[in-house]
Amino acid sequence: MIEVNLDIILALRRMTSAELAERIGITQANLSVLKTGKAKAVRFSTLESICKELDCQPGDILKFIPDKE
Repeated sequence: MIEVNLDIILALRRMTSAELAERIGITQANLSVLKTGKAKAVRFSTLESICKELDCQPGDILKFIPDKE
């Protein structure tokens, strides 16, 4: 499973989702899908834009959690 920690980074940067969406050129709805972990895929260009605006690394936003067997 992939955990999305975008809310945490946004809070640390004191930025709203709406502001980030506007800065990177995507809709708030698409950003919401990513934030809630419901996205099936994310474009590298989108991930790059998010990291650039939030001054972070992809690993700050996305975390792999292995399945428990």
